[in-house]
Amino acid sequence: MEVGQMQRRLVDYTKSLFMEGFLDSQFLQLQQLQDENNPDFVVEVVSLFFEDSEKLLNELTRALDQTNVEFKKVDAHVHQLKGSSSSIGAQRVKNACIAFRNFCEEQNTEACMRCLQQVKQEYYLVKNKVETMFRLEQQIVAAGGSIPIIEMSS
Repeated sequence: MEVGQMQRRLVDYTKSLFMEGFLDSQFLQLQQLQDENNPDFVVEVVSLFFEDSEKLLNELTRALDQTNVEFKKVDAHVHQLKGSSSSIGAQRVKNACIAFRNFCEEQNTEACMRCLQQVKQEYYLVKNKVETMFRLEQQIVAAGGSIPIIEMSS
């Protein structure tokens, strides 16, 4: 596949992530912080998000598996995940966390378990899709091309 074709594929794929609500404008702002001095900025920040999120999801699973659930602890983990997903623009993860926190307030274990599954599903979906986007970018660079700047119309 030639570079121009790969670039068009990346643009279309990235736009679909925004249209389907996986990413929001915060992700574009993150991309704008990347430059020649720090060409891997977005990959590094998002990779840290993935690492932290995996830990938080494991903590949440453990916390909800307890006989006596500590909802304050669960809520703190969900709040942290909501903040980090918001900061990288993972909109659907953030939205799932908002619903999750409401059930923490109600101390509804069953609903929290359902929300945890929803958050995990959204997390793994966005992780898979963003990793695919990064692979497309790597292929373009490896072929000698440059990463096109994605313009999203409001």
